[in-house]
Amino acid sequence: MSEAHGSASPLEQSLPSSMKSHARRPLRIALFGFGTVGSSVARILVESKPKVLELTHIFNRGVERKRVDWTPANVVWSEDADAVLASDVDVIVELAGGLDPAAGWVRRALEAGKSVVTANKKLIAYQGVELERLAAARGGHIKYGAAVAGGIPVIPGLEQGLAGDRIERMEGILNGTCNFILSKMEEGADYASVLAIAQAKGYAEADPTEDVGGFDARSKLAILMRLALRVIIDPEEIVPQSITAVSAVDFSYARDLGCTIRQVARAEQTGGHVAATVGPMLVDRHSPLAWSRGTENMVILTGHYGGDVVFSGHGAGGHPTAVAVVSDLLALAHDSRRVEIPSVPARVGVEFQVPHYIRFTVVDRPGIVAAITAALAREQINIRAIVQKPGYPQNALPFVVTVEPCKSSALQRALAGIRSMDCLIEEPLDLQMLE
Repeated sequence: MSEAHGSASPLEQSLPSSMKSHARRPLRIALFGFGTVGSSVARILVESKPKVLELTHIFNRGVERKRVDWTPANVVWSEDADAVLASDVDVIVELAGGLDPAAGWVRRALEAGKSVVTANKKLIAYQGVELERLAAARGGHIKYGAAVAGGIPVIPGLEQGLAGDRIERMEGILNGTCNFILSKMEEGADYASVLAIAQAKGYAEADPTEDVGGFDARSKLAILMRLALRVIIDPEEIVPQSITAVSAVDFSYARDLGCTIRQVARAEQTGGHVAATVGPMLVDRHSPLAWSRGTENMVILTGHYGGDVVFSGHGAGGHPTAVAVVSDLLALAHDSRRVEIPSVPARVGVEFQVPHYIRFTVVDRPGIVAAITAALAREQINIRAIVQKPGYPQNALPFVVTVEPCKSSALQRALAGIRSMDCLIEEPLDLQMLE
Protein backbone atom coordinates (compact mmCIF):
# COMPACT_ATOMS: atom_id res chain seq x y z
CA MET A 1 0.00 0.00 0.00
CA SER A 2 1.44 3.40 -0.89
CA GLU A 3 2.25 5.91 1.78
CA ALA A 4 0.49 9.21 2.15
CA HIS A 5 2.41 12.15 0.71
CA GLY A 6 4.76 13.68 3.28
CA SER A 7 4.59 10.83 5.78
CA ALA A 8 7.75 9.09 6.97
CA SER A 9 8.57 5.63 5.67
CA PRO A 10 8.77 2.75 8.18
CA LEU A 11 12.58 2.84 7.82
CA GLU A 12 12.70 6.56 8.55
CA GLN A 13 10.38 6.09 11.54
CA SER A 14 12.75 3.51 12.99
CA LEU A 15 15.85 5.70 12.63
CA PRO A 16 17.13 7.92 15.45
CA SER A 17 16.21 11.57 15.06
CA SER A 18 19.74 12.53 14.03
CA MET A 19 19.54 10.23 11.00
CA LYS A 20 15.94 10.42 9.81
CA SER A 21 16.73 13.10 7.25
CA HIS A 22 19.61 10.95 5.95
CA ALA A 23 17.58 7.77 5.35
CA ARG A 24 17.83 8.09 1.56
CA ARG A 25 21.44 9.20 1.25
CA PRO A 26 24.75 7.76 2.45
CA LEU A 27 26.01 8.58 5.91
CA ARG A 28 28.74 11.21 5.68
CA ILE A 29 31.89 9.99 7.42
CA ALA A 30 34.73 12.05 8.92
CA LEU A 31 37.93 10.30 9.96
CA PHE A 32 39.76 11.77 12.96
CA GLY A 33 43.24 10.30 12.60
CA PHE A 34 44.89 9.03 9.43
CA GLY A 35 47.51 6.68 10.84
CA THR A 36 47.71 2.93 10.38
CA VAL A 37 44.05 2.25 11.18
CA GLY A 38 42.64 5.47 9.72
CA SER A 39 44.29 4.95 6.34
CA SER A 40 43.06 1.33 6.32
CA VAL A 41 39.49 2.47 7.01
CA ALA A 42 39.74 4.96 4.15
CA ARG A 43 41.15 2.28 1.86
CA ILE A 44 38.24 -0.08 2.60
CA LEU A 45 35.67 2.67 2.01
CA VAL A 46 37.31 3.72 -1.27
CA GLU A 47 37.79 0.20 -2.62
CA SER A 48 34.54 -1.37 -1.39
CA LYS A 49 32.37 1.64 -2.25
CA PRO A 50 29.49 0.84 0.13
CA LYS A 51 26.44 2.74 -1.12
CA VAL A 52 25.34 3.64 2.40
CA LEU A 53 28.64 5.28 3.43
CA GLU A 54 30.48 8.28 2.02
CA LEU A 55 33.91 9.44 3.20
CA THR A 56 33.74 13.24 3.19
CA HIS A 57 36.40 14.52 5.65
CA ILE A 58 39.83 13.48 6.94
CA PHE A 59 41.24 15.31 9.95
CA ASN A 60 44.83 14.96 11.11
CA ARG A 61 47.40 17.29 12.63
CA GLY A 62 49.91 18.29 9.97
CA VAL A 63 47.50 16.88 7.44
CA GLU A 64 49.60 17.68 4.36
CA ARG A 65 52.15 15.04 5.29
CA LYS A 66 49.31 12.48 5.41
CA ARG A 67 47.60 13.35 2.13
CA VAL A 68 47.30 10.53 -0.43
CA ASP A 69 46.13 10.60 -4.03
CA TRP A 70 43.81 7.59 -3.97
CA THR A 71 40.91 9.17 -2.03
CA PRO A 72 38.00 10.78 -3.94
CA ALA A 73 38.62 14.36 -5.05
CA ASN A 74 35.69 15.65 -2.98
CA VAL A 75 37.18 14.47 0.35
CA VAL A 76 38.07 17.47 2.52
CA TRP A 77 41.51 17.18 4.17
CA SER A 78 41.69 19.34 7.28
CA GLU A 79 43.75 20.05 10.37
CA ASP A 80 40.91 22.11 11.87
CA ALA A 81 38.98 19.81 14.21
CA ASP A 82 36.42 22.51 15.01
CA ALA A 83 35.54 22.96 11.36
CA VAL A 84 35.05 19.24 10.79
CA LEU A 85 32.93 18.87 13.93
CA ALA A 86 30.78 21.82 12.77
CA SER A 87 30.33 20.37 9.26
CA ASP A 88 27.39 18.31 8.00
CA VAL A 89 29.04 14.95 8.67
CA ASP A 90 26.82 12.33 10.30
CA VAL A 91 29.46 10.13 11.92
CA ILE A 92 32.84 10.94 13.46
CA VAL A 93 35.30 8.04 13.36
CA GLU A 94 37.79 8.70 16.17
CA LEU A 95 41.08 6.84 15.67
CA ALA A 96 43.57 9.15 17.40
CA GLY A 97 43.48 7.21 20.68
CA GLY A 98 44.07 8.30 24.27
CA LEU A 99 41.91 10.55 26.42
CA ASP A 100 43.02 14.01 25.31
CA PRO A 101 42.03 15.53 22.94
CA ALA A 102 40.03 12.53 21.68
CA ALA A 103 37.51 12.63 24.53
CA GLY A 104 36.71 16.27 23.76
CA TRP A 105 36.10 15.54 20.07
CA VAL A 106 33.85 12.59 20.85
CA ARG A 107 31.86 14.49 23.45
CA ARG A 108 31.31 17.47 21.14
CA ALA A 109 30.21 15.22 18.29
CA LEU A 110 27.68 13.42 20.51
CA GLU A 111 26.39 16.69 21.96
CA ALA A 112 25.72 17.85 18.40
CA GLY A 113 23.59 14.76 17.75
CA LYS A 114 26.18 13.05 15.58
CA SER A 115 27.16 9.43 16.00
CA VAL A 116 30.66 8.20 16.83
CA VAL A 117 32.62 5.10 15.92
CA THR A 118 35.87 4.61 17.80
CA ALA A 119 38.66 2.10 18.36
CA ASN A 120 39.78 3.97 21.49
CA LYS A 121 39.86 1.35 24.27
CA LYS A 122 41.14 3.76 26.91
CA LEU A 123 38.32 6.22 26.24
CA ILE A 124 35.65 3.52 26.40
CA ALA A 125 37.18 1.86 29.47
CA TYR A 126 37.26 5.10 31.46
CA GLN A 127 34.33 7.10 30.03
CA GLY A 128 32.24 4.65 28.01
CA VAL A 129 29.19 4.56 30.27
CA GLU A 130 28.95 8.34 30.42
CA LEU A 131 29.41 8.68 26.63
CA GLU A 132 26.72 6.09 25.91
CA ARG A 133 24.29 8.04 28.09
CA LEU A 134 25.18 11.26 26.29
CA ALA A 135 24.67 9.64 22.90
CA ALA A 136 21.26 8.31 23.89
CA ALA A 137 20.18 11.69 25.27
CA ARG A 138 21.14 13.52 22.06
CA GLY A 139 19.75 10.99 19.59
CA GLY A 140 23.06 9.56 18.35
CA HIS A 141 25.04 6.38 18.85
CA ILE A 142 28.53 5.43 19.93
CA LYS A 143 29.94 2.14 18.67
CA TYR A 144 33.31 0.66 19.59
CA GLY A 145 33.55 -2.85 18.17
CA ALA A 146 37.19 -2.18 17.23
CA ALA A 147 38.22 -1.22 20.78
CA VAL A 148 38.90 -4.81 21.87
CA ALA A 149 40.67 -7.53 19.88
CA GLY A 150 40.94 -5.60 16.61
CA GLY A 151 39.02 -7.35 13.85
CA ILE A 152 37.68 -10.15 16.07
CA PRO A 153 33.95 -9.53 16.68
CA VAL A 154 34.07 -10.03 20.44
CA ILE A 155 32.01 -6.95 21.33
CA PRO A 156 29.28 -7.58 18.72
CA GLY A 157 29.31 -11.20 19.84
CA LEU A 158 28.66 -10.19 23.44
CA GLU A 159 26.03 -7.60 22.52
CA GLN A 160 24.13 -9.85 20.13
CA GLY A 161 25.07 -13.53 20.17
CA LEU A 162 25.69 -14.00 23.90
CA ALA A 163 23.35 -11.42 25.43
CA GLY A 164 20.99 -14.21 26.49
CA ASP A 165 23.59 -16.01 28.58
CA ARG A 166 25.09 -15.16 31.96
CA ILE A 167 28.86 -14.94 31.47
CA GLU A 168 30.65 -16.00 34.64
CA ARG A 169 34.30 -16.05 33.60
CA MET A 170 36.56 -14.74 30.84
CA GLU A 171 40.20 -15.09 29.99
CA GLY A 172 42.06 -13.96 26.95
CA ILE A 173 45.04 -12.61 25.10
CA LEU A 174 44.08 -9.01 24.41
CA ASN A 175 47.37 -7.40 23.34
CA GLY A 176 48.89 -8.41 20.02
CA THR A 177 52.22 -6.74 20.79
CA CYS A 178 52.82 -8.82 23.91
CA ASN A 179 51.66 -11.97 22.18
CA PHE A 180 54.11 -11.32 19.35
CA ILE A 181 56.98 -10.77 21.80
CA LEU A 182 56.25 -13.76 24.03
CA SER A 183 55.59 -16.21 21.20
CA LYS A 184 58.92 -15.19 19.59
CA MET A 185 60.68 -15.59 22.95
CA GLU A 186 59.14 -19.06 23.18
CA GLU A 187 61.01 -19.84 19.94
CA GLY A 188 64.31 -18.70 21.49
CA ALA A 189 64.57 -14.96 20.81
CA ASP A 190 65.45 -12.50 23.56
CA TYR A 191 63.12 -9.73 24.73
CA ALA A 192 65.14 -6.72 23.52
CA SER A 193 65.59 -7.98 19.97
CA VAL A 194 61.94 -9.01 19.60
CA LEU A 195 60.77 -5.66 20.95
CA ALA A 196 62.90 -3.91 18.31
CA ILE A 197 61.30 -6.07 15.60
CA ALA A 198 57.82 -5.30 16.95
CA GLN A 199 58.59 -1.57 16.87
CA ALA A 200 59.94 -1.81 13.31
CA LYS A 201 56.77 -3.61 12.18
CA GLY A 202 54.56 -1.00 13.83
CA TYR A 203 53.18 -3.43 16.45
CA ALA A 204 54.80 -1.52 19.34
CA GLU A 205 55.23 2.18 20.03
CA ALA A 206 58.61 3.82 20.63
CA ASP A 207 57.58 3.79 24.30
CA PRO A 208 56.04 0.30 24.65
CA THR A 209 54.93 0.71 28.28
CA GLU A 210 51.19 0.68 27.54
CA ASP A 211 51.54 -2.71 25.87
CA VAL A 212 54.28 -4.55 27.78
CA GLY A 213 53.19 -3.06 31.12
CA GLY A 214 49.68 -4.50 30.72
CA PHE A 215 47.83 -1.17 30.68
CA ASP A 216 46.41 -1.65 27.18
CA ALA A 217 45.05 -5.10 28.07
CA ARG A 218 43.68 -3.69 31.33
CA SER A 219 41.52 -1.16 29.46
CA LYS A 220 40.21 -3.86 27.15
CA LEU A 221 39.45 -6.17 30.06
CA ALA A 222 37.45 -3.42 31.79
CA ILE A 223 35.33 -3.01 28.65
CA LEU A 224 34.70 -6.74 28.38
CA MET A 225 33.81 -6.96 32.06
CA ARG A 226 31.06 -4.39 31.56
CA LEU A 227 29.61 -6.22 28.57
CA ALA A 228 30.17 -9.81 29.69
CA LEU A 229 30.11 -9.81 33.50
CA ARG A 230 27.86 -6.71 33.47
CA VAL A 231 29.90 -4.86 36.08
CA ILE A 232 31.30 -1.33 35.80
CA ILE A 233 34.73 -1.19 37.40
CA ASP A 234 37.44 1.41 37.68
CA PRO A 235 40.30 0.11 35.48
CA GLU A 236 42.78 1.48 38.01
CA GLU A 237 41.66 -1.22 40.46
CA ILE A 238 43.31 -3.82 38.21
CA VAL A 239 47.05 -3.76 38.90
CA PRO A 240 48.79 -5.18 35.81
CA GLN A 241 52.09 -7.07 35.79
CA SER A 242 54.70 -6.31 33.14
CA ILE A 243 56.14 -8.96 30.82
CA THR A 244 59.60 -7.37 30.95
CA ALA A 245 60.90 -9.60 33.76
CA VAL A 246 60.17 -12.80 31.79
CA SER A 247 63.35 -14.29 30.31
CA ALA A 248 64.50 -17.27 28.24
CA VAL A 249 65.06 -19.38 31.35
CA ASP A 250 61.38 -19.02 32.25
CA PHE A 251 60.33 -20.47 28.91
CA SER A 252 62.78 -23.35 29.48
CA TYR A 253 61.28 -24.12 32.87
CA ALA A 254 57.75 -23.63 31.52
CA ARG A 255 58.38 -26.29 28.86
CA ASP A 256 59.50 -28.71 31.57
CA LEU A 257 56.18 -28.03 33.33
CA GLY A 258 54.16 -28.64 30.14
CA CYS A 259 53.38 -24.95 29.75
CA THR A 260 54.23 -21.80 27.84
CA ILE A 261 53.94 -18.13 28.85
CA ARG A 262 51.41 -15.63 27.56
CA GLN A 263 50.10 -12.26 28.73
CA VAL A 264 46.61 -13.14 29.93
CA ALA A 265 43.75 -10.90 31.03
CA ARG A 266 41.18 -12.69 33.14
CA ALA A 267 38.13 -11.88 35.23
CA GLU A 268 35.30 -13.71 36.94
CA GLN A 269 32.29 -13.00 39.09
CA THR A 270 31.18 -15.38 41.82
CA GLY A 271 28.39 -14.60 44.23
CA GLY A 272 28.57 -10.91 43.43
CA HIS A 273 32.34 -10.80 44.05
CA VAL A 274 34.61 -9.72 41.20
CA ALA A 275 38.21 -10.76 40.54
CA ALA A 276 40.37 -9.43 37.69
CA THR A 277 44.04 -9.47 36.75
CA VAL A 278 46.39 -8.90 33.81
CA GLY A 279 49.93 -10.21 33.43
CA PRO A 280 52.21 -12.92 32.08
CA MET A 281 51.03 -16.36 33.15
CA LEU A 282 52.00 -19.97 32.65
CA VAL A 283 49.47 -21.54 30.30
CA ASP A 284 49.12 -25.28 29.77
CA ARG A 285 50.31 -26.20 26.27
CA HIS A 286 46.95 -27.91 25.64
CA SER A 287 45.03 -24.68 26.33
CA PRO A 288 43.70 -22.74 23.32
CA LEU A 289 45.55 -19.72 24.74
CA ALA A 290 48.86 -21.50 24.07
CA TRP A 291 47.95 -21.84 20.39
CA SER A 292 47.69 -18.08 19.89
CA ARG A 293 50.86 -16.78 18.24
CA GLY A 294 52.18 -13.61 16.65
CA THR A 295 49.73 -10.73 16.87
CA GLU A 296 46.72 -12.98 17.29
CA ASN A 297 44.21 -12.32 20.05
CA MET A 298 41.96 -14.85 21.73
CA VAL A 299 39.04 -14.50 24.15
CA ILE A 300 37.39 -17.42 25.97
CA LEU A 301 34.02 -16.64 27.56
CA THR A 302 32.33 -19.12 29.89
CA GLY A 303 28.57 -18.82 30.11
CA HIS A 304 26.31 -20.29 32.78
CA TYR A 305 24.07 -21.82 30.13
CA GLY A 306 26.10 -21.93 26.91
CA GLY A 307 29.48 -23.03 28.25
CA ASP A 308 32.72 -21.94 26.61
CA VAL A 309 32.81 -19.75 23.50
CA VAL A 310 36.16 -18.92 21.88
CA PHE A 311 36.90 -15.89 19.71
CA SER A 312 40.24 -15.92 17.88
CA GLY A 313 41.96 -13.98 15.12
CA HIS A 314 44.27 -11.10 14.32
CA GLY A 315 44.01 -8.49 17.03
CA ALA A 316 46.59 -5.97 15.87
CA GLY A 317 47.32 -4.13 12.65
CA GLY A 318 45.54 -1.62 10.48
CA HIS A 319 43.41 -3.86 8.31
CA PRO A 320 41.84 -6.12 10.99
CA THR A 321 40.96 -3.13 13.19
CA ALA A 322 39.66 -1.20 10.17
CA VAL A 323 37.32 -4.09 9.34
CA ALA A 324 35.71 -3.72 12.76
CA VAL A 325 35.41 0.07 12.30
CA VAL A 326 33.74 -0.25 8.89
CA SER A 327 31.44 -2.96 10.26
CA ASP A 328 30.29 -0.52 12.95
CA LEU A 329 29.69 2.13 10.27
CA LEU A 330 27.60 -0.29 8.21
CA ALA A 331 25.62 -1.23 11.31
CA LEU A 332 24.85 2.46 11.89
CA ALA A 333 23.83 2.94 8.26
CA HIS A 334 21.41 0.02 8.52
CA ASP A 335 20.14 1.08 11.95
CA SER A 336 21.43 -2.01 13.70
CA ARG A 337 20.67 -1.18 17.29
CA ARG A 338 22.72 -2.42 20.24
CA VAL A 339 21.17 -4.81 22.70
CA GLU A 340 21.01 -2.84 25.92
CA ILE A 341 23.05 -4.78 28.48
CA PRO A 342 22.43 -3.55 32.03
CA SER A 343 25.51 -3.22 34.21
CA VAL A 344 26.12 -2.16 37.79
CA PRO A 345 29.07 -0.52 39.56
CA ALA A 346 31.35 -3.00 41.29
CA ARG A 347 34.73 -3.24 42.99
CA VAL A 348 37.53 -5.66 42.19
CA GLY A 349 37.50 -7.09 45.68
CA VAL A 350 38.58 -10.74 45.62
CA GLU A 351 41.68 -12.63 44.55
CA PHE A 352 42.11 -15.62 42.29
CA GLN A 353 43.28 -18.70 44.16
CA VAL A 354 45.59 -20.35 41.64
CA PRO A 355 48.94 -22.15 41.58
CA HIS A 356 52.01 -19.97 41.19
CA TYR A 357 55.37 -20.31 39.47
CA ILE A 358 58.20 -18.57 41.35
CA ARG A 359 61.66 -18.29 39.82
CA PHE A 360 64.57 -17.46 42.14
CA THR A 361 68.09 -16.56 40.98
CA VAL A 362 70.66 -17.01 43.73
CA VAL A 363 74.28 -17.41 44.71
CA ASP A 364 74.06 -21.07 45.65
CA ARG A 365 74.75 -22.19 49.22
CA PRO A 366 73.25 -24.64 51.74
CA GLY A 367 69.93 -23.77 53.41
CA ILE A 368 68.30 -21.69 50.65
CA VAL A 369 65.50 -24.15 49.90
CA ALA A 370 64.84 -24.69 53.62
CA ALA A 371 64.48 -20.94 54.20
CA ILE A 372 62.11 -20.54 51.25
CA THR A 373 60.06 -23.53 52.37
CA ALA A 374 59.75 -22.10 55.88
CA ALA A 375 58.61 -18.69 54.60
CA LEU A 376 55.92 -20.33 52.48
CA ALA A 377 54.83 -22.59 55.31
CA ARG A 378 54.26 -19.59 57.58
CA GLU A 379 51.57 -18.44 55.12
CA GLN A 380 50.08 -21.95 54.85
CA ILE A 381 51.27 -22.27 51.24
CA ASN A 382 52.05 -25.80 50.07
CA ILE A 383 54.88 -26.48 47.65
CA ARG A 384 53.95 -28.46 44.54
CA ALA A 385 57.43 -28.90 43.01
CA ILE A 386 61.01 -27.62 43.12
CA VAL A 387 62.80 -27.69 39.76
CA GLN A 388 66.46 -26.96 39.09
CA LYS A 389 67.98 -27.32 35.64
CA PRO A 390 71.66 -28.21 35.28
CA GLY A 391 74.19 -26.11 33.39
CA TYR A 392 73.91 -22.78 35.22
CA PRO A 393 76.75 -21.20 37.27
CA GLN A 394 76.63 -21.44 41.06
CA ASN A 395 76.88 -17.64 41.39
CA ALA A 396 73.77 -17.06 39.23
CA LEU A 397 71.67 -20.16 39.68
CA PRO A 398 68.02 -20.01 38.61
CA PHE A 399 65.57 -22.51 40.08
CA VAL A 400 61.79 -22.68 40.27
CA VAL A 401 59.30 -23.40 43.02
CA THR A 402 55.69 -24.06 42.08
CA VAL A 403 53.05 -23.85 44.79
CA GLU A 404 49.52 -25.13 45.21
CA PRO A 405 46.60 -22.72 44.71
CA CYS A 406 46.86 -19.76 47.07
CA LYS A 407 45.97 -16.10 47.27
CA SER A 408 48.48 -13.69 45.73
CA SER A 409 48.42 -11.57 48.90
CA ALA A 410 49.57 -14.52 51.01
CA LEU A 411 52.32 -15.35 48.53
CA GLN A 412 53.49 -11.73 48.49
CA ARG A 413 53.77 -11.77 52.28
CA ALA A 414 55.94 -14.86 52.04
CA LEU A 415 58.08 -13.32 49.29
CA ALA A 416 58.56 -10.16 51.35
CA GLY A 417 60.48 -12.22 53.89
CA ILE A 418 62.36 -14.17 51.23
CA ARG A 419 63.56 -10.96 49.56
CA SER A 420 65.67 -10.18 52.61
CA MET A 421 67.87 -13.22 51.96
CA ASP A 422 71.32 -12.03 50.89
CA CYS A 423 71.74 -14.93 48.46
CA LEU A 424 69.22 -13.45 45.99
CA ILE A 425 70.83 -11.61 43.06
CA GLU A 426 67.56 -10.41 41.51
CA GLU A 427 63.88 -10.06 42.36
CA PRO A 428 61.94 -13.35 42.46
CA LEU A 429 59.59 -13.66 39.48
CA ASP A 430 56.06 -14.67 40.51
CA LEU A 431 53.69 -15.80 37.72
CA GLN A 432 50.19 -17.19 38.09
CA MET A 433 49.58 -20.60 36.55
CA LEU A 434 46.36 -20.76 34.55
CA GLU A 435 44.84 -24.22 34.91
